[in-house]
Amino acid sequence: MQAPELLAPPPDPAPTRAPAPAMAPPPLRPDTAAPDLPARRPDQRGPFRAAQVRPGDPYALSHGHPIFCLPSGGRASGAHLLGGSAVAWDPAVREAGVDTGYSPAPELLRAPHVAVGNVPDTPGWVPGAPALAIEYADLGEDEAGLAQKIHDLLAAGTRWVWVVRLEGPRHVEVHAPGAPPRRVLPGELLHAPGVLQNPLQVEALYDRAAAQQAALTNLLQREGHASLASLRERGLREGRNEGLQRAVRDVCDVLGITLSASDEASLIELDGTSLAALLERLKRERRWPLP
Repeated sequence: MQAPELLAPPPDPAPTRAPAPAMAPPPLRPDTAAPDLPARRPDQRGPFRAAQVRPGDPYALSHGHPIFCLPSGGRASGAHLLGGSAVAWDPAVREAGVDTGYSPAPELLRAPHVAVGNVPDTPGWVPGAPALAIEYADLGEDEAGLAQKIHDLLAAGTRWVWVVRLEGPRHVEVHAPGAPPRRVLPGELLHAPGVLQNPLQVEALYDRAAAQQAALTNLLQREGHASLASLRERGLREGRNEGLQRAVRDVCDVLGITLSASDEASLIELDGTSLAALLERLKRERRWPLP
C-alpha cells in the first residue's frame, strides 16, 4: 500500500516536538487495535495539515494529529447507507453526502459518516462543517476518539451530531453546542429544525423498512404529495371525476346537446360532487342547465 503524503510532515526550520509517525500504517495486531501513532498532550498541536491528505487516504486530522480510519463492518456500512437515504431526500435538504471530508482549519480534517448541508458539488475538502452530522458507533468503538470527533464538529459549526448506537440496546445520542447529550430511543422522533423538514424516527437510521418509509415519504413530498395515502386518494378522486365527466358527455350526446368550448371548460373545473349533481340534472331536465 502506498504511504499517504500525510505521513511526511511539512518542512519547518524549527524542530517539532512531535515525533514523525511511521511512513505507512503498520499491520494490525491480533487484537485489531489501531496502529501506533505519536502520543500527544491535550495542548499539543501536531505537524500535519489537511492539504497533505489525499482523497482515499485512511486518515483524518484533529489539531494536526493523524487519526487512522478503519473500514466499517457489514452492520455499520449497511446502516450508513440506510441513514443517508432517510435524510438525503427530506424536502428541506439540498445537499447531503457520505464520508465527506471537512477542513474548517488547516490542521483539522473530519469526515462524518453522513453529512447534511454544506456538501458542494466540487472536488477537494469542504471548508466549514455540515449542519447535521450522523455518526455510527458499533462494537469496539473508540469512545475517546468519538468524543473528540464530536467536539471538533460542534466547534466547527455543526448544529447537531447524532450518534447511532448499534451495539446493545439501540438508540441515538443527540449532541448540540452548549447542551448536554440526550438519548432518543426507538419509537421516538429526532428533530433538526432548519435542516430537516420532517421529524425522523430513530429506527429509520438503521432499519431497512423504516428507512424506506422515510425516503418514500420525503420523495412524495418533494413531488407535492403529503403521503402515499394522499396520493392514492388523489388518484381515486381524479379517476372518479374523469368517469363523471365522460358520463356527462355521453348523456349530452344521447340528448343531442352540443357542448360549447365554455361548457367544456366549466365541466373540467367541476369537482366530483358538482359533476354528480350536473349529471342528475341532465337526466331529469334533458337539457344543458342555464347559468
